[in-house]
Amino acid sequence: MPITLLGLDADDTLWHNETLFTVTQTSFRTLLQPFIAGDLAGEALYATELRNLQHYGYGIKGFVLSMIETAIEVTDRTVPAPIIQQIIDLGKAMLAAPVELLDHVAASIPTLAARAPLLLLTKGDLFDQEAKLARSGLAAHFRHVEIVSDKTPATYGRLLAKYGVAPEAFLMVGNSLRSDILPVLAVGGRAVHIPYAATWAHEHVPADELPAGLVELAHLGLLPAWLDAMA
Repeated sequence: MPITLLGLDADDTLWHNETLFTVTQTSFRTLLQPFIAGDLAGEALYATELRNLQHYGYGIKGFVLSMIETAIEVTDRTVPAPIIQQIIDLGKAMLAAPVELLDHVAASIPTLAARAPLLLLTKGDLFDQEAKLARSGLAAHFRHVEIVSDKTPATYGRLLAKYGVAPEAFLMVGNSLRSDILPVLAVGGRAVHIPYAATWAHEHVPADELPAGLVELAHLGLLPAWLDAMA
């Protein structure tokens, strides 16, 4: 069956994102060095992030709140106000950071949009993701945009029903095995994995849980040729 809806993840599929979090976490660990070793601060932050996903979801704002909460906890509530301010400033810098497209994305998106309607499907904060899409210069190529709290089989099933697309006519492309690949395959859709250089630990999938025949491409620029081969 031909592809009638092509889904694309945003962060770390179209533009760089995880590297921004990595740099900020390094700054966060440096801020807390007078109170706790860097590695321990990183572990504490990760634990706080996971605990807070149910409250804040994904995105920079939830990440900032988790950094503040971690700083309060690891300093036994003695963290100085200037450090809290610096953490807030780190978050504002992340929100204001320029959108840097991955290689091959700018040339590939118009080509893909000419083949099938494009759906931008991403997790995160609504305001932040809409702003990044606007700054990316890619918005005009997407027929649909969905910013969701999580990507589960139920999420994909709901969206396919919303757009009247059969699962086998849907292709999802993204860097996260846990969010972009496995749940799509679970509902009968098709998926292409495009790895990113850095992956958040929460998105990691053990090798023994990967499906047989997993399709993986080195970059988005290879997708049009792969679609041609499938056709």
